[in-house]
Amino acid sequence: MFLFCSVCGKQGYLDRIVGGTDSRDGEWPWQVSIKLNGEHHCGGSLVTDQWIITASHCFSLINNPSNFTVLVGALKLSDPGPHSIIASVKHIILNPTYEGDSRIGDIALIQLEQRLPLIQQISPICVPNANVKFLPGQKCWVTGWGNIRKGRENSDILQKLEVPIISTKKCNTLYRQDSRQPRASREIKEDMICAGFAAGQRDACQGDSGGPLACRMEDFWFIAGVVSWGDGCAQKNRPGVYARVAYYQKSNSFFWENVCFDFF
Repeated sequence: MFLFCSVCGKQGYLDRIVGGTDSRDGEWPWQVSIKLNGEHHCGGSLVTDQWIITASHCFSLINNPSNFTVLVGALKLSDPGPHSIIASVKHIILNPTYEGDSRIGDIALIQLEQRLPLIQQISPICVPNANVKFLPGQKCWVTGWGNIRKGRENSDILQKLEVPIISTKKCNTLYRQDSRQPRASREIKEDMICAGFAAGQRDACQGDSGGPLACRMEDFWFIAGVVSWGDGCAQKNRPGVYARVAYYQKSNSFFWENVCFDFF
């Protein structure tokens, strides 16, 4: 069901987010803050003790590793806590098929300079195989330190929001309603997955980009998607659109070429 690159998908506890609530320490141990020149820039997900999945659009202007650091094991950005680590970035690998205008291929990898100690607050999420399906209506969670309200500052405490998966057909129908944008720029492609609410009011927002859409299956947590794009934040008929991670889990994909081969 998932790639056995490492032990994965276990929360520290057993039991951009607009309309979300505060998380608990260790609840989402794969969540990281990608910092640009010391400031929170994007989210990301730990998938091994040295590799992170995030979004390519996070590096559309700057992609020099020396400008970035990664904060892991933190709940609160202003006071990360004793278990947190600030890691240097060794490599940033953008998906070679990424197209900024159409949002196709909006996924990227970060390799850290060091391997991280895996503890309750720092642990990777599972990466699904290509044949894993996340079905419409399935409840998943999006997490991040992004804007709590559109136009406001980022949240200091990691936010969480439960969202249902939306079928590609329904998502395309929603995005065509009242749209003034060219159809091609709002088309949900096969490498994308939608989640959220047609009514709006709750969604990922600026600062959550690159973070995980996490779904629980058989007591393990999987990264179903990477926060990619939307039309505003929490707008009616505009659910969140995520890069579909399982789409990239083919034996010849850039994920396999970099992450799993490095691990083994």
